[in-house]
Amino acid sequence: MPQPDFNAQPGFLFDLEPDLDSYPEHGLEREPVDQIDDSSHWAPPIRSVPAVDRDAFLRLALVNGVGPKLLATLIDHFGSAHAVLQATLSQLGQVPRVGPKLSTLIRDGSQSDLADRVVQHCRDNQVSILLAGDPEFPRLLSELPDPPVMLFVRGQFSPADQLSIGMVGTRHCTSYGRTMAERLSKSLARYGITIVSGLARGIDAIAHRGAIEVGGRTIAVLGSSVTDIYPPEHRELADQVAMHGALISETHPFAKPKAGVFPQRNRIISGLSIGVVVVEAADRSGSLITARHAGEQGRDLFAVPGPATSRMSRGCNQLIRDGAILIQDAEDVIEHLGPLVEKAELGDGNVVHHPAELQLNEMEQSVLQAIESVPTDIDQVIATSKLPVPRVLSTLSVLEMRGLIKRPSGRTVVRR
Repeated sequence: MPQPDFNAQPGFLFDLEPDLDSYPEHGLEREPVDQIDDSSHWAPPIRSVPAVDRDAFLRLALVNGVGPKLLATLIDHFGSAHAVLQATLSQLGQVPRVGPKLSTLIRDGSQSDLADRVVQHCRDNQVSILLAGDPEFPRLLSELPDPPVMLFVRGQFSPADQLSIGMVGTRHCTSYGRTMAERLSKSLARYGITIVSGLARGIDAIAHRGAIEVGGRTIAVLGSSVTDIYPPEHRELADQVAMHGALISETHPFAKPKAGVFPQRNRIISGLSIGVVVVEAADRSGSLITARHAGEQGRDLFAVPGPATSRMSRGCNQLIRDGAILIQDAEDVIEHLGPLVEKAELGDGNVVHHPAELQLNEMEQSVLQAIESVPTDIDQVIATSKLPVPRVLSTLSVLEMRGLIKRPSGRTVVRR
């Protein structure tokens, strides 16, 4: 699909300045540290943490005011998290964006018991702490230009989550938006697609519940801690999400709510997904931040059209105007998705390389699953699928026309 050009002049999607009054964190505590801005300094993102540096890395990452970019800058400057914690105030002050207050907080971090309390709290509440490079760390997130360096996870990731769709929208949804969110989430979940959203009121909650009701998987990305649910009325829903997928957050259990955390988490919603659906959004909805992240991350962006007279549909309609794909049902989403970066193993044992495979009938699935990613002899496909020869041959033609297989030779086939 054509991706929106975020360098274009000007335009709805390009001059986005969301109204933070729509966010629950509006007016909450701002960062109390003094960071000296130096945007000219660039450090490579952190994509793995050496085992010997794990404890120091956790302590440093938990320092108030040290986010992923500054953490990368510090480690790039000193060579390791351990070396950062051992640095003097004078040495820390030489790092771009680090002022006296933050230098003191970093020095105090080496002696703080916060990391020990966080680890114990997570153990007591069945929460996993994943650092960049851990085997369970989602691959799609690790490949982002600005990947998270630490995730708190309640629940479990699954190989099937490689096939995830983000679904977001307004907290003040209309009856139409509610109907479309429920319809899309249930249909996509029935196909085996994991629904990713933010556990907020409105469209987010409907999307999570829709997936759960049909026995599908869902992931909630929180701005709050995974043990301190916001909004509080969604605690029961959060428990259900953890049972059918995972709750994840960059926020540690003892962190105070801060302005900017909720918009920042939206990059993870889109980052976990191969595509993002905006169901209903006003023209300054926070959901449009997720839409912008999706475009910047190269994800497919979908939007549900709405009445021109509805304020809650203006955001979606303008997204479509600016290049998002108009969708009306789950099939529209699947039709436009490209091949997966990494194959997804669904709960039924089938392995999916391309979302289009989800629309195959039982016979087509049997034949496709008998074909490997290396040239496979047609006689082997017949024997594995246990189907009559004429049906296998006709099905191979269908799969080839759909672009799911190719024929290296007259006697072999291979999955794309």
